[in-house]
Amino acid sequence: MSGSSSTRAEHAIDFDGLTIRFDDRVLRPRPWTVAQSRWAAALLADLPPGPVLELCAGAAQIGLAAVAGSRRRLLCVDRDPVASAFAAVNARGAGLTAYVEVRTAAMTEALTADETFVLVIADPPWVRRDETGRYPEDPLTAIDGGPDGLDVARECLEVIGVHLAPGGVALMQLGAEGQVVALENEIASAGLRTAEVRGFDAGVVVRLGPAAGPG
Repeated sequence: MSGSSSTRAEHAIDFDGLTIRFDDRVLRPRPWTVAQSRWAAALLADLPPGPVLELCAGAAQIGLAAVAGSRRRLLCVDRDPVASAFAAVNARGAGLTAYVEVRTAAMTEALTADETFVLVIADPPWVRRDETGRYPEDPLTAIDGGPDGLDVARECLEVIGVHLAPGGVALMQLGAEGQVVALENEIASAGLRTAEVRGFDAGVVVRLGPAAGPG
C-alpha cells in the first residue's frame, strides 16, 4: 500500500491460502476466523445465485476467503478508509478485483434500498468498552462494541434484516454464546432467527436466517 501507510510497518500473513496485508491501524486477522470463511464457503455451494456482503470487513480476509474459488461477487463495507484500502489491496492480491467492490461508509448508509445478498458475513467489534484496555495492541475502533459490546452487532442485524435475500443466510461473529442470547430480541425484530451457533477458542459464529424459511 502506498500513501499515508508508507511510513508504517506493513504486515502480511497467510489466511487460508490468501496473502492478507494490513498495518497496525487495522485489526490483525485472527486465525480462528478461518472457520467462519470456510463455513460461509460451504453455505455458498447450496445458495442460489447472488452476491455476498461483508459488514465491518476490515482487511476483508474473511469475505475474500469465503468467495475465493467461486464467481460470487463480494461487497466489502467498512467505515475506516485505511481498512478499506487494505481490503482493495487484498482483493487484488487474491486475483479477485473483478468480483470485489469496497465501500467506505457507515453500514447503515452504504447500501441502496434495492440491494440484496444471498449471504451476509458480519464481523462487528464485540468487546465491552470497559474491557478494551485488555487489548492494547488492537485499534480501538476495531474492537469497541459499546457499553455492552453489542452496539455494532445491533447495526449489523438491522442491515441484515433489510438486505438479506429470500432464502439467504448470514454468519455473524461474536465473542461468546451469551451475546447471542442477549441479542434475541433484536434478532427477532430484524425478522431473523438463530439457526445455529458454533463455538471456537476465541469467539462464536452464529448462523442467521429469515424468521420464516429454511435459513
